[in-house]
Amino acid sequence: MKPCLTLPLLLLTASLQAQTKPRARDLGVPFDGTPGALNAITDVAGVEVGHTTLMSGEGRLRVGTGPVRTGVTAVLPRGRRSSDPVFAAWFSLNGNGEMTGTTWIDEGGFLEGPVLITNTHSVGVARDAAIQWMVKNNPAILWALPVVAETFDGPLNDINGFHVKPEHVFRALDDARGGAVEEGSVGGGTGMICNQFKGGIGTSSRRLAAEQGGYTVGVLVQCNYGSQFNLRIAGVPVGREIAGMRPCYESAEPPSQPYMRGVARCAAAAPSASLPGEDRDLGSIIIVVATDAPLLPHQLERVARRAALGLAREGSIAGNGSGDIFLAFSTANRGAARDTASVSLTMLPNDRIDGVFQATVQATEEAITNAMVAARTTTGADGLRVYGLPHDRLREVLAKYNRLK
Repeated sequence: MKPCLTLPLLLLTASLQAQTKPRARDLGVPFDGTPGALNAITDVAGVEVGHTTLMSGEGRLRVGTGPVRTGVTAVLPRGRRSSDPVFAAWFSLNGNGEMTGTTWIDEGGFLEGPVLITNTHSVGVARDAAIQWMVKNNPAILWALPVVAETFDGPLNDINGFHVKPEHVFRALDDARGGAVEEGSVGGGTGMICNQFKGGIGTSSRRLAAEQGGYTVGVLVQCNYGSQFNLRIAGVPVGREIAGMRPCYESAEPPSQPYMRGVARCAAAAPSASLPGEDRDLGSIIIVVATDAPLLPHQLERVARRAALGLAREGSIAGNGSGDIFLAFSTANRGAARDTASVSLTMLPNDRIDGVFQATVQATEEAITNAMVAARTTTGADGLRVYGLPHDRLREVLAKYNRLK
């Protein structure tokens, strides 16, 4: 269904939108592991998430005017009221993307502020605004190297119009809360395309068994990667089974963006399923992994790497044009960065870390699926239509392969 976009610029925040959309489990998609109460990154105590969603205009792309389909998502490891750093690490599966502040994470081992996710050309304004917000909330801060990550929403959004402003970053940070997390076409995920279906923000969590420590692992993704042909859900080649739903243009005019001129008109779109070679693995994905397990930075790098295995379960090959960048942090070991002669730390032994690895893989897989399930069909710049993953067809395909729960 084509959304009504003739109103003035809409600002939608997580505090105003409860999670009412169906999720992958609601449709009968089977997943391994036991989720937390919310099945979200906010199941890790203290983690808060906020979104600012920007949507306005329709029709022909006019740089500086629209259509606008973009936004900002904020993840705060210990919430808005804490400036206590967390141990962290990052990993680049394929580096055609950006995540600021990572050299200091490598060097110092700490994430010292929020994580922001937006579009490729808004990284700078988001970074600067994050510093302003951090200084305002903690005047003792002398300098800051915040983490801002991106994925490219140019096909749907007037990305060169630079519509993300500092106030939008402040709004996402100030409105960050625990509880249910809005998914799909919200925040930084508003203009994203995932496996050639509508993508965006998705989240999931896993609770480890008591004998594994009872820890929680939560994942949040901004998915904008992949090809329809390669898409797998619950091990089923869903992208090859669902026909005639690749992105297409509603208008007969050629698209403004040269890189989109091979995309067909909707009326002329072939009703066949995707074929090998037709769909390149383009785009990017940002994955944020949170846990309350007491892990040190070198262990968190190992955790961040495991997110790649959850991505692979969805069919990604981490193509040359994709920016697949992952960050992991632990909310354990409070006060580890305080300026004292020494600090005492708790560390999960390496021989007991496999449960965290498994939970990361499982939650990543489900978070990506949740993002696509929550996203709705969207029309953006130049009349580009990107279909939401059809729930009825997904259930039919899973049933065909005896995978519908």
